[in-house]
Amino acid sequence: MSEFFAQNVDVIQQRWPALAARLLAQDTSQLQADLVEGLGSTLSINGIQLTSRHDRTREAKFQADSLPVDSPVLHVYGTGLGDLQMQLLERAGVERLVVHILNGAVFALVLQLVDQQPWLSDPRVELLFAGDRPEIQLPYFALPSELVLADDFNAKIRDRLISETHLTFNNREFDPQSPEIVERLQASLALVRTDADVARLFGSRPDQEVFVIATGPSLEQHFETLRKIRNQSERPLFICVDTAFRPLLQNGIRPDVVVSIDQRISARHLPPEDTADITLVYMPMLDPVVLKAWQGPRYAGYSASPIYQLLRSQLPRGELYVGGSVIHPAADLAVKMGATQVTLFGADFAFPGDKTHAGWNDGDLGPQLGAAKHWVLDGHGQRIKTQLNFRSYLCELERFIAGHPQVRFYNSSRAGAMIAGSVFHPEFAS
Repeated sequence: MSEFFAQNVDVIQQRWPALAARLLAQDTSQLQADLVEGLGSTLSINGIQLTSRHDRTREAKFQADSLPVDSPVLHVYGTGLGDLQMQLLERAGVERLVVHILNGAVFALVLQLVDQQPWLSDPRVELLFAGDRPEIQLPYFALPSELVLADDFNAKIRDRLISETHLTFNNREFDPQSPEIVERLQASLALVRTDADVARLFGSRPDQEVFVIATGPSLEQHFETLRKIRNQSERPLFICVDTAFRPLLQNGIRPDVVVSIDQRISARHLPPEDTADITLVYMPMLDPVVLKAWQGPRYAGYSASPIYQLLRSQLPRGELYVGGSVIHPAADLAVKMGATQVTLFGADFAFPGDKTHAGWNDGDLGPQLGAAKHWVLDGHGQRIKTQLNFRSYLCELERFIAGHPQVRFYNSSRAGAMIAGSVFHPEFAS
């Protein structure tokens, strides 16, 4: 064991001395490593097999075949036992193979147990920690075992990898030819035609400070503060997502703008009574019954989704960014209206305090706490329960923030997920 480790680390120290120091500092004592045998053998780390126990080489060839053969640069996330790296390095056209470590302790343990010199010493290989880069690199293959084993430092990249991998599956219900979608858009056509274009709001609030209010459990911490600010003569603009509307009203807070995009939203979420002074920004998948009942101004817009392609050609309207959640168009609306400072409330993307949403019972809005099998890091650097789609929504918001460096984004709470690109509000974040 020590002989393998010394030889492996010697290569790494020669090629990447700073990375070697980080690897030598990894604590492997908490990892349980077991030899698992089948037709072949592999290592199991904390009950997770790093590779197939029957035919590691065949598995690696199958993984390699998913990557384009004509790409000179390839990325591998996770180090495994080196099998995939060796398969890819056999390609004559590979000029650079970037290997991203997803768990430093796991890799340090593998270096103790298995000879990794053949791929580590190849001059085409570049080795780094996945979390050292803010975004995933294409084309890539992510080793499934290490997506499960990813450590805290590399968790953000793990989340992006999983979100990217699930993208096609997640978009399956948004087929433009779906009878349900065609029927809903046809039913909304007359309203879209007569309602105002959301683009009219763009640029209407230059340099305005905006509060974007979502429905995460941490919102409950701020009801009293938001109510006081709402009653001030000069205050930020309040934009809320649809599911936050009812909890806000119940706590005496009237938003200026409500954003809704989801076909499952009903009058239960958007009660229309006494809404004459509240603006509704919507996309045409919203229930026409809800739209017709709304008493205040209505503005229609689209996302880049293919489901709006035909409607967009018939009735051009402004576009808002959607990355799976209504918080994305709410944030985009704030920016396009002219905001230079946006404070996020209830943007938790997790279940702090073992709750799913503010103002709603467990399961009312879909996810149930018992179904939370995944985690993100909260504002204190601690793991907190969440679900996969919440992590995807978080990734897309972080990408949105990164794309708008001219806007300062504040997070009002440390209780929910850490949001890369935002800073904690000095007054609101406890």
